[in-house]
Amino acid sequence: MTLFLARKNFLVLACACALLAGCVTTAVPPSAQPVAPYRDSVELAGRLMVNYQRDDKPESLSGKFVWQQRGERVDVSLASPLGSTIATIAVAPGLATLTQAGQAPRAAADVDALSAQALGWPLPVSGLRDWLQGYAVGADGGRFVASPLHASVTTRDGWRLNFVSWQDGAGAPRPKRIDAERAASLDSAAVAIRIVIVEEQP
Repeated sequence: MTLFLARKNFLVLACACALLAGCVTTAVPPSAQPVAPYRDSVELAGRLMVNYQRDDKPESLSGKFVWQQRGERVDVSLASPLGSTIATIAVAPGLATLTQAGQAPRAAADVDALSAQALGWPLPVSGLRDWLQGYAVGADGGRFVASPLHASVTTRDGWRLNFVSWQDGAGAPRPKRIDAERAASLDSAAVAIRIVIVEEQP
């Protein structure tokens, strides 16, 4: 009888350990969590560092940006490191307007082509709607969702993204630094953009 009870207790203990082990192995570590859910409305501020080619010569610049997104409407402000406004971009369905200091506004349907023409380097505004929140459209056309363990992707339009560092956002990671690079092609020169988000409104 004593031996039977000992075996029974051993089996109960073994089952409990197996259940606990199962719980441990199925838990998702924080580094594997995908980014926080996508938001249609978001306000961010940060820094930009750009390396690009102009007339076959290397150029670089740095500055600040403010990004305000409300549904399909996006407003971007670019400023110098000292805070002087360089350009503002307003994007609405079917129309983008870019205004530089001391110049008349320019308008076009394609915001990325407009920014490249006006600024002299391509600011991928259409992609940034996703990238700033850790999302992208991959080269295969599928939806890419970043995480600290799954942090690199090549987009459908040829940008190589690397989500380098992260910050907490309501219990889920959000991008802190994003490196975006695009190789030279027949239509465009090589460019590398480092984006650092320093402030996010809830």
